[in-house]
Amino acid sequence: MIPALDLGLMLVTDRRLAGGRPIEEIVAAAVRGGVTAVQLREKEASTRELLETALLLRPMLDEAGVSLIVNDRADVALAAGAAGAHLGQDDLPPASARRLLGPEAVVGLSVETPEQAAAADPGLVTYLGVSPVFATLTKTDTKAPWGLDGLRRLRARTALPLVAVGGIHAGNAAEVLAAGADGLAVVSAICAAPDPEAAARSLRGIVDAARAAGRGR
Repeated sequence: MIPALDLGLMLVTDRRLAGGRPIEEIVAAAVRGGVTAVQLREKEASTRELLETALLLRPMLDEAGVSLIVNDRADVALAAGAAGAHLGQDDLPPASARRLLGPEAVVGLSVETPEQAAAADPGLVTYLGVSPVFATLTKTDTKAPWGLDGLRRLRARTALPLVAVGGIHAGNAAEVLAAGADGLAVVSAICAAPDPEAAARSLRGIVDAARAAGRGR
């Protein structure tokens, strides 16, 4: 059974930042620390490698009630029985991904400009990945950062859930949630952390505090 989606704290994987540690080790530690979703994002992996990793992670995530989302590859998400896929602007269009994955699947969409966000169809897209909120070295092919003001303006213009990504860490996470994000997606703040479990627990505490104050979902 696919877990119910919780966008509060999403780990975005990147084995290049893991310091040689197996990605499943990072994910397991992050789950113990309280991440609510895992986005498998391994740009350099082959299709077979990506599928094998998704199939390796899925039982652990299912048992923990954590959703598995595959970056870019709706076909791999379908083959792995994942909750869904996260798409970039140059990936499979949301309408095609929705037809492939079905009406109940998660279809996330990265948006880098207000125009892209305005074009997103709420009937097809589950949430928007607001990218990047701050400048980041993890993703170098993005447009200018949204910033907190840009995030606030977007929050006022859409009812879709917003997952903020890009340069987010424990020092600024509360500000991002206060600006209107429903959840946080983090890469280096967990993958590169000496103790991924502790890093995830710290961020989860910030998410929980924001929810208690009526922010986030």
